[in-house]
Amino acid sequence: MRLGIKLAAIAGLAFGAAMPASAETLTVASPDGRITVSISDDGGHASYRITHDGEQAVDTSRLGLLFEDHHGFEDDLTIIASVRASQDETWEQPWGERRYVRDHHNELAVTFGASEGPERSMVVRFRVFDTGVGFRYELPEQEALSGDIRITDELTQFSIGPDADTWWTPSRQFNRYEYIYRKGKAAIVDDAHTPVTFRQPDGLHISIHEAALVDYSAMSLLALRPGSFEAALRAGSDGIKVHTKAPFKSPWRTIQIAPDAAGLINSDIILNLNEPNKLGDVSWVEPGKYIGIWWAMHIRERTWGNDGIHGANNEDVMRYIDFAAEHGFNGVLVEGWNIGWDGDWFNNGELFDFTQAYPDFDLPMLADYAADKGVRIIGHHETSGNVANYEAQMEDAFALYAENGVREVKTGYVADAGDIVRYDENGVKQYEWHDSQFMVGHHLRAVEAAARHQISINAHEPVKDTGLRRTYPNWMTREGARGMEFNAWGSPPNPTDHISILAYTRMLSGPMDYTPGIFDLRPNERPPVREDMQRGDASNRPQTTLAKQLALYVVLYSPLQMAADLPENYEANMGAFQFIKDVEADWEESVAIAGEVGEYVAIARKGRAGGEWFLGAVTDEDERELTLPLDFLEDGKSYTAQVYRDGEGAHWDTNPYALVIEEIEVTGGGTMDAKLASSGGLAVRFVERD
Repeated sequence: MRLGIKLAAIAGLAFGAAMPASAETLTVASPDGRITVSISDDGGHASYRITHDGEQAVDTSRLGLLFEDHHGFEDDLTIIASVRASQDETWEQPWGERRYVRDHHNELAVTFGASEGPERSMVVRFRVFDTGVGFRYELPEQEALSGDIRITDELTQFSIGPDADTWWTPSRQFNRYEYIYRKGKAAIVDDAHTPVTFRQPDGLHISIHEAALVDYSAMSLLALRPGSFEAALRAGSDGIKVHTKAPFKSPWRTIQIAPDAAGLINSDIILNLNEPNKLGDVSWVEPGKYIGIWWAMHIRERTWGNDGIHGANNEDVMRYIDFAAEHGFNGVLVEGWNIGWDGDWFNNGELFDFTQAYPDFDLPMLADYAADKGVRIIGHHETSGNVANYEAQMEDAFALYAENGVREVKTGYVADAGDIVRYDENGVKQYEWHDSQFMVGHHLRAVEAAARHQISINAHEPVKDTGLRRTYPNWMTREGARGMEFNAWGSPPNPTDHISILAYTRMLSGPMDYTPGIFDLRPNERPPVREDMQRGDASNRPQTTLAKQLALYVVLYSPLQMAADLPENYEANMGAFQFIKDVEADWEESVAIAGEVGEYVAIARKGRAGGEWFLGAVTDEDERELTLPLDFLEDGKSYTAQVYRDGEGAHWDTNPYALVIEEIEVTGGGTMDAKLASSGGLAVRFVERD
């Protein structure tokens, strides 16, 4: 379903027609007029500047591209043409945080010509929304840029200023995106993965990321000087950052802008800068909730291979299927079922066989058993970073799953950054980074192969999300940050402010399979199941209250949402488990209603299936009393709020299980008071009263 209109910003101007520029500086503003972008060729350099309400958001910042064997776009540039357009369109998501997304922007495409060397031109296309700016590079087909183009550098800069508060993870270390977030002034940031979020001294919030990352290297930020950053592209094994040909379009560079933290969450700019669905009918892509043979391995209750108590055995899987069927879950994830997990699987990815099962796992039998109970097996493909081995088997692996009714597959790329294995055209082993152009291409190949078998993908150790779920709706969710498993063995585990930072950083890029719902908050204090399967250190545990675990189902969006703990831990606390059973995974509408980066966040979402509203709120180490507006509910209507909150004396460390479950009456348009314990939370289901 597509609704809306497209309007030329200048009457009678065709969208593709060029108009000579009359000045060396051009401007384009957001539809509401609050954001203005100025594009200039001052000094022979392409540059841009952004203001919000007349105040500086991004200071003058360079643009340009450098090539290995062609003249690039660095100096001696002049604006030679421009094209303006506007769009106001509403489109429907097959699943998502909200059903309908409004794409309302003004556009300015500026053509820069180079005055030195061969005649050549580069287009920089800007789209300005009420919530931020996106721009990309376009190289038209032209004689001066014929043949293979090798991009050695992108000159894009982001001049934020040294005094902005910044939340980021480092981008040049071994553990990919999986680091504890750092906070400090922009002046001390050396390098950062995106999204990276800034708060200016005047309170303006800015987040830098990218959209529509296709056939290009992922962008991180590298400091040029305190508070000023350059786009850093990940080089391939040959030292080249991007291989391409003209005509060519880069990913969009995105700058989300909001006067408050919640405004960052409420932006759809990343999705709107991606292309529409390319897969056609995707009714087979189904959001839902699942449980799985997973957490048991992380807490050493089971093992992936046969070197302990093998988790993916028929008996255990059938028990999980029974539990899923009884409590309304869509699927059961099974990890460790296929040959290759014994021994040092981290370094032996070439041994994985994606179609051969261990003797104690019968996929056809278990798939039939699950289907009879209205449940599906969720598949798993761990590669240990050996992409060459995986791609050689990928088509057969998806075909096997499709034959057995598997509709979702979790992929994994557990390997140190820079250790992805591929073979070049000469059969020589090469090593790539997880965010290189090669891996960007691999993930799309996997998603497209899965789509041919009507299978959806949940990628772990992935390339970061850039909104491609709009174009490929079967790419449903991914990891891409420290998830729950770090609370089983991480050194240290995820800190108390982790979620209240994630909401304003990683989650801006798209859904995350965080795997919430741990009810045994001291899992490593359990006695070992076997002498040779000792637990981790007792300090490794979720640093949350039980109420916060429930709130995560609303705060952290994923269309495939896991209840990650062992079934017996849910059976021991069915009162709290009821919220996980009730909460939806697919939403009609979502709105962030309050929060501050790194401190707290409150989000409300309306279920797409049942039409009920849910609310989740979490805090950091600090106890917090909030008065939450209920403007998202129908004004004046009465609701029963089913509340799951921190109990008296609750504290993540000393008393994490204190939980109060109660019902109160609230009115749409009113307010709701909430008291959150240290690293605590609030989860609410709103039911309309007759």
